[in-house]
Amino acid sequence: MNTINTINIGINDSDRAAIAQGLSHLLADSYTLYLQTHNFHWNVTGPQFRELHLMFEEHYTELATAVDEIAERIRTLGHVAPGTYKAFAELSSIAEVDGVPAAAEMVKLLTQAHERVVVTCREALQLAQGADDESSASLISDRMVIHEKTAWMLRSMQ
Repeated sequence: MNTINTINIGINDSDRAAIAQGLSHLLADSYTLYLQTHNFHWNVTGPQFRELHLMFEEHYTELATAVDEIAERIRTLGHVAPGTYKAFAELSSIAEVDGVPAAAEMVKLLTQAHERVVVTCREALQLAQGADDESSASLISDRMVIHEKTAWMLRSMQ
């Protein structure tokens, strides 16, 4: 085996694989949420247009950075990060939205999606903590804080 490609970071192969799988679910949820938020940013209408349009832009911009960080952590663990719509559809727990819902429904759907990402974070966090993978745990925990706060803010608009 080529020692340059050997990963020896104190986490065994099976734990790294399990954590990478958990992170892959988080990546798929995050990317699906990114797409949904971007779609709503483009298509929102109504009296709250400006407020929601700008808020959704803040959210999808933050998510764009997040998906890169999650994917790079998967690669750091020695695994391939999913990167196709097909893979994301198979891995994500966030349902696609058909059509263009009204603004209030957009807020409700995004609230539910952020809460779902929190659940995915908790599942992945258990895997990372169980393997003493502080780097993955820290990333996941940071993501969880952001999604919990975003869900709270969205719920406050309803």
